[in-house]
Amino acid sequence: MKVLMSRIAILSRICAGLVFIFSGFVKAVDPLGSTYKFIDYFHAFNLPWLEQAAFPLAILLSGSEFLIGVCLLLFIRNKLANWGALLFMAGFTPLTFWLALTNPVQDCGCFGDAIILSNWQTFYKNILISALVIISFIYRNSTKHWMSIKAEWVIAASTALLITGFSLFNYWHLPVIDFRPYKIGTNIPEGMIIPEDAPASVYEQYFTLLDTISGKKVSIESNIYSSDSIYWKKGTTWKFISSTEPVMVKRGYQPAIHDFSISSLSGEDITEKVLADTGYYFIIVAYDLKKSEIKYQPEINRLFNQAVADNHKFVCLTAVTGSEIEQFKTAHNAVYEFYITDPITLKTIIRANPGLIILHKGTILAKWASNDIPGYDKIKMKYLKK
Repeated sequence: MKVLMSRIAILSRICAGLVFIFSGFVKAVDPLGSTYKFIDYFHAFNLPWLEQAAFPLAILLSGSEFLIGVCLLLFIRNKLANWGALLFMAGFTPLTFWLALTNPVQDCGCFGDAIILSNWQTFYKNILISALVIISFIYRNSTKHWMSIKAEWVIAASTALLITGFSLFNYWHLPVIDFRPYKIGTNIPEGMIIPEDAPASVYEQYFTLLDTISGKKVSIESNIYSSDSIYWKKGTTWKFISSTEPVMVKRGYQPAIHDFSISSLSGEDITEKVLADTGYYFIIVAYDLKKSEIKYQPEINRLFNQAVADNHKFVCLTAVTGSEIEQFKTAHNAVYEFYITDPITLKTIIRANPGLIILHKGTILAKWASNDIPGYDKIKMKYLKK
C-alpha cells in the first residue's frame, strides 16, 4: 500500500507539474493578453486604479506558474514547489468558484487563448488540479534530492530568468505562437462563416401578466406566452405588465471570428468592402491612439507614402472618437484614412499598439509590432505580388 501511494504521489506531482508548466507557458507566450485579462478583472471588481499593475502581475503570474511546474516535474526545490502549488490552488480555486457563480468575466484566461474555458469548467479543472497538488503535498517529504542543493537553485534561477525573458520578448515583439483567430494565413470571411445546420443560441425571457378579474399576477416564459393564445387573444382577461431582459441559457455555434466589423467615421459599415478588395491593404491597428507608440510614426508615414505610390491602400483601424483621430492626424502628420473597429477586436487582431497587418482578399498575409515593421521594399518583395 505504501509503495502504491508513493507511486500515486509521484504521478500526481508530475501531472500537476505539467499543468503548471503549460499554464505558465501559454501566458508567457502572450503577456499582453494576460495584461488585458487582469484589466478586465480590475474593472469587474471596481478596481480600475490597479491597471498599472496589470503587466507586472501578468509577468509574475506566468513566471511563477512555470517555475513551480518545472520544480514539481524535476523534483527539485521540493518543499518550495509543493508549498507554492498548494498556496496557488488555495487562492485560485475559491476565486474561480466565485467567478463561476457571478460571471463578471466570461473567460477566466487560465490557459490564455490556447484553450478557452468557461468559468465553471475552470473551477472543475481547479478541483482536479487541487487534488493532485494535495496528494503531492502530503507526500512531499518522501522525495529525496537527486542533485545537489546548489544545482537545484541554479536550475530554478535559470528557469525564472528564461521564462521572464521569454515573456518580455513576446511583449516587445509579437507572440511567437499565435493562438488567436487572426493568425497569419487566416481568411477573415471564412472565419466568420456559420454553417446552415449550426445550433442557435437559446435565450430565456419571462413576461409578467395580470389577471384583470382576480388581480393575480403570474410570470411565464415567453415561449409559453407566444404559444398559448389565452394570454393575448382578443377579449383576454390577461394584461401584459412587464418583461425581463432575454438571458442566454445555452450558447449556440460561434464562429472563430464573430465580432469583426469596420465602420467609416460617418458610421457606414465597410467591412465587406475591405474584406472583398482584391488589392493589398496596409492596415495600422491602434486601438488607443493616446497610448500608441508614436516614436515609430515617422516610419509609418514613410511606409504610407511608398505604399500609396504603388497604388496600395493604407488605413488605420482604431477605437477612439473622431475628435481624437483629428488631433492625432494633425499632431503626427498622419494623412491616411481612419476607420472604427471594436477595441477588443483590435487587441485580439494584434498584440501591439500600433501594429501593422497586410491584408489581401480578406486574408492576413503578415503582421508586425511597430518596432518590427520592415521597410517597404522588403514587404513588397515578400508579400506584394504583381
